[in-house]
Amino acid sequence: MEFAEFAARAAEIESEPADLETVDLVATLCADAGDDLGTVARFVQGRVFPAHDSTKLDIGPSLCYEALAKAAGPNVDSDDIERRLAEVGEIGAVAESLDLGGQQGLAAFGGGTDREALTVSGVEETLQALAAAAGDGSTDAKRDRLFDLFNRAEPTEARFLARLVLGEMRVGVGEGTVRDAIAAAFEVPEPDVERALQVANDCGLVAETARDDGAAGLDDIGLVVGRPVKAMLAQAGTAVEALDEWGTAAVETKYDGARVQVHYDGDSARLFSRNLEEVTEPLPEVVEFVEQSLSVPAILDGEVVAVDDDGTPRPFQEILRRFRRKHDVAAAREDVSVELYAFDCLHVDGEDLLDTPLSERHDRLESLLADGVSPLSYADDADEVADIEADALDAGHEGIMLKNPDSTYTPGSRGKNWLKRKPDVETLDLVVTGAEWGEGRRANLLGTFVVSARADDGYEPVGKVATGITDEELERLHERLQPHVRTEDGTDVDIEPAVVFEVGYEEIQQSPTYGSGYALRFPRFVGVREDKSPSDADSLERIDRLTS
Repeated sequence: MEFAEFAARAAEIESEPADLETVDLVATLCADAGDDLGTVARFVQGRVFPAHDSTKLDIGPSLCYEALAKAAGPNVDSDDIERRLAEVGEIGAVAESLDLGGQQGLAAFGGGTDREALTVSGVEETLQALAAAAGDGSTDAKRDRLFDLFNRAEPTEARFLARLVLGEMRVGVGEGTVRDAIAAAFEVPEPDVERALQVANDCGLVAETARDDGAAGLDDIGLVVGRPVKAMLAQAGTAVEALDEWGTAAVETKYDGARVQVHYDGDSARLFSRNLEEVTEPLPEVVEFVEQSLSVPAILDGEVVAVDDDGTPRPFQEILRRFRRKHDVAAAREDVSVELYAFDCLHVDGEDLLDTPLSERHDRLESLLADGVSPLSYADDADEVADIEADALDAGHEGIMLKNPDSTYTPGSRGKNWLKRKPDVETLDLVVTGAEWGEGRRANLLGTFVVSARADDGYEPVGKVATGITDEELERLHERLQPHVRTEDGTDVDIEPAVVFEVGYEEIQQSPTYGSGYALRFPRFVGVREDKSPSDADSLERIDRLTS
């Protein structure tokens, strides 16, 4: 498929406000994609790689602006791109407005005045090469390859190419739309597509399988060691709710650590974070433990916790120091010890256990590991739950989890089968979408942060956070958020959704101040959720539940 056709279809999808018609348009696009189906299914969501693949393009806005400016000719520079961006509000419109093409490029990258038509497969190949570029000269190589794409792009192609490069396709197509479109395009049941997406974590593979092998092929898609799936998640709840619903609750410790998914292929182990980033190298002792403990291939779910020499848990920030460490891991290991607490078993020796009840999955887990298994207790009344919770708190842990003993494991699901109960102040995980410059000694730093909840069509603000942040933390936050600044207007700063804050609050109030209809009362910064991406942030739907 030529990229021009993909771009034209994407423009049509963007202009369609109705969900059902959008699904129809995406379904038609998928049906017409031919050999590019897998790529098209990802591109229309703004993805270059499968969801299970943590590979990053690593192209920041400035590099994109430089490549665009170069393709626009000698009279345009990256500052001009930024000025236009401030005027029109999004990079796609800027790229479309430029007179691109005809600039002399490197012969090795197809430069020159003759434009060779872009294809979907060619764009994918180039972006994969961009992601693989590393070492000395890699920045220049990325800029040259990106320039070549823009230099060959027609206006509509440039619009969606720029968006794709920066990961913001803005056509209103998410995973749910693609799921429904695959089902419609290839006449397979929607639940079968949903299940396959949960297991494969790759909409391209699922689309191709639905087209080529139908429902039977989707049913054959299983877990693969080394291909991570989204973690099953919990929502807030009480012991009374759990016991009323289930009769008996499975109770386990809620650790103040970082979620990991363990993949062991029979020889070596790999570890993945909740965001599906590979964290094998920063946690060698966990890898060693798994490789010494397991005798058959397996996929486990668990938590890695920082501990003192006597096993007492250390604060969450300590484990993040290990997760972020890419160099001198041995020194970090000496400084911060970690332990694995496995609490679920998804796959053992070729057998998927997603549809197996929790109680049985935990039994299988205990048969696999002699140590490192999070204990699972069972309680029939609230007093028993309170006793287990007290023991967890006395041991220095965060609280407890309540789980339905008969529940299956649904990747990516946040439902009523897993409930988290914490005694501390209520918090929400919210996305930073804006900021205001500080005052006084903080005048050169971003000082107040706009935090937003997930909504159907993006993110909606629910408050501004300025308290609970030390000067040292503020400097770190400023440095962390600066690359994500999109536009500035006086003291107001627009920030692309990239960083998630944990925000404490006293109360959620209904308020006309924000488009969400809600405002946090006395919001307070608790920390950065390094283990979460914007798609993992709390939703307006959850806030609706909390206030009802």
